[in-house]
Amino acid sequence: MGIPKVVSSSDLYNKGIIDPYNLEIREAYVELYGFIFKNLDVKIGKQRIAWGTADKLNPTDNLNPYDLEDVLDFGRHRGSWAINMNYYLNSDFSLQGVFIPFFQPANMPVGIFGTVFSGVPELPPGLSLNNFNDTLLLPRYNLSKSSTIGGKFKGFAAGFDFSVSYVWGIDGLPFSTSNIINPVDTLGGVDINSQLSFVRNHIIGADLAGSIGSVGVWAEAALFIPEHEVVMTTDFSAMMGLPPGTVTQDSTVLKKEPYLKFVIGADYTFSDGSYLNFQYLHGFVHERGKEALNDYFMVGYEKKLFNEKITLIPLAGGFIVSDWDDVGDNYALIYAPQLKYHVTDNAALALGVYLFDGKGQNAFANLKGYNMMTFSLRYNF
Repeated sequence: MGIPKVVSSSDLYNKGIIDPYNLEIREAYVELYGFIFKNLDVKIGKQRIAWGTADKLNPTDNLNPYDLEDVLDFGRHRGSWAINMNYYLNSDFSLQGVFIPFFQPANMPVGIFGTVFSGVPELPPGLSLNNFNDTLLLPRYNLSKSSTIGGKFKGFAAGFDFSVSYVWGIDGLPFSTSNIINPVDTLGGVDINSQLSFVRNHIIGADLAGSIGSVGVWAEAALFIPEHEVVMTTDFSAMMGLPPGTVTQDSTVLKKEPYLKFVIGADYTFSDGSYLNFQYLHGFVHERGKEALNDYFMVGYEKKLFNEKITLIPLAGGFIVSDWDDVGDNYALIYAPQLKYHVTDNAALALGVYLFDGKGQNAFANLKGYNMMTFSLRYNF
């Protein structure tokens, strides 16, 4: 709650700065049924407005800011203060409209994952980084500059749930748009002062989910249309003893052209109760622009034992390809088996392992060497 007080990218790792007055309440709202019209329901307050039919990996889910604190817990979002209206045309079809008055950026991963989605600009040969600072340029906090608007038509036909949607909103992950290089010694050491900005997108989405025989299937796609091209300007003037802005280099970090993220998936429950899930995703949350989208093949298999007190997950993880012309040097592998003990209907203990491997510049390939064991307690109420 409250206007974010973020100044630099380091503040994106602190929820207390992003949400200055926050009790970590996921949702708190008032819902009015039959408001003005019999078929109109209105919900006002802090809400998690989840869109999409895929399993956690949802390209159309762009209303709430991402919660990337645990980057391996895919699909987490924070709630937003919003007005959410649903008008029911009949039992099968409805219209939804959402208005979120103020922008909130995504919060970034913590711990060893802190650099997964961030980095410093590449330096020319002969230069080495001494210190890096950045400043965030947030959109102005008025309704025209910082608000998000969304609309969706959803229905059920021929055994499938489906929807088409539109969002006019701001990407919660910033782009580097300006870098000033300052020399600090005669050996090539430099300081970098960077400026980060956010871009607004038009997002057109569609999804469907149903079953073919006994196999559950789903598909989801979102076309992102940036409102403007994002250019990063690097100023080398100080390196040559010249006034600022004299020697600069521009590079395009996001073209003003549409790019498509999508996911298709299927699941199946075997006669013994074991469950298999597979998804193919093109474009993860932090990937923007047609050339930056990687391919993710995610799989999970689980089996419940001892009257469902134990859930064994021997197969979970994914294989990621960032360059199909040279897969051997541009891939990432995640293997994450897990064992869960359901203490009660509402509480579960989980013991898991995360193993990483990979090569290249994919964000998850950079986790190689950070293998870990996890233990968690989850309680739902």
